[in-house]
Amino acid sequence: MSALSDNLVTFAILAYLVAMIGHAVEYALGNVRTRVATAAPVRELVTAGGGAAPTPPAPPASPPTSDRTAGRARLAGLIGVAATAVAAALHLAALVTRGLAADRMPWGNMYEFVLTVTFIGVAAWLVVLWKRQSLRKLGLFLTLVMVLLVATAELVLYVPIVPLVPALNSYWFIIHVSTIVFASGIFLLGVVPAVGFLMRNGYEQGKRSFPYTLAKRLPGAVGLERLTFALHAFAFPIFTFAVIAGAIWAEAAWGRPWGWDPKETWAFISWVVYAGYLHARATPSVRRNVATWIAVLGFLTMLMNLFGVNIFFTGLHSYGGLD
Repeated sequence: MSALSDNLVTFAILAYLVAMIGHAVEYALGNVRTRVATAAPVRELVTAGGGAAPTPPAPPASPPTSDRTAGRARLAGLIGVAATAVAAALHLAALVTRGLAADRMPWGNMYEFVLTVTFIGVAAWLVVLWKRQSLRKLGLFLTLVMVLLVATAELVLYVPIVPLVPALNSYWFIIHVSTIVFASGIFLLGVVPAVGFLMRNGYEQGKRSFPYTLAKRLPGAVGLERLTFALHAFAFPIFTFAVIAGAIWAEAAWGRPWGWDPKETWAFISWVVYAGYLHARATPSVRRNVATWIAVLGFLTMLMNLFGVNIFFTGLHSYGGLD
């Protein structure tokens, strides 16, 4: 079962790569300037008597070049979406088989945590895409994030299945970790339209340098900003509950609710930054691009908590599983 899980992760990475290529082709074809073929003027043959001789009918016109290119772009985008759905199914199967092999929830170390967070992110993306097909071009950036994170988990963070450390053997393990994983997955998805908004907003303001030109084919800045806010507003209460649940668990396990352990400290920093984003977003005097930068900063603190704390610091939350 463990070997099956490992193979499924590999296949999921390949499927995410296919999805990324499909979205990249759609993106590239959308940027190609095409010309619509125009029919040549029909000439009439005039006879000696002054009458116009009939001319042979013109062959059927081929579809305009722009229409053909648009069709190919749309097909590539749909292939990207289909491959993303297949990758998500393989991703889920890898988590289920990993949990069955370990006889526990697959959240016991960094490898399993990253796999779960990325699955939540891509599952949420498919739900958003089902509601709003106009956002499909964001799929290129989402699948790029999936390839990078899932491949990093498989190549760098992988550890064999081991039993949970004693401190994690508690029903609070399910309550605290499930909510922190879910919120983290939504924050992961939320940073994609956030970065997209910052690039698209700059492009709409006339900036034509890199990376703003990458946003030429993205949806409008207003829609991306609203999606960013909706995702963060949805995830923040869940993240807040997860932090509170962790404090209750810490009281039961270690006799104190808060001890400024490195992971606790960075969780608090992330909470403050995300709260600051929501406050800035609700303040009319704060520009939307300034508020969005705060959201991006919040995700960077989440990455620090996930990777930096587990790799560079030691503490009561050192369950990364890395040597």
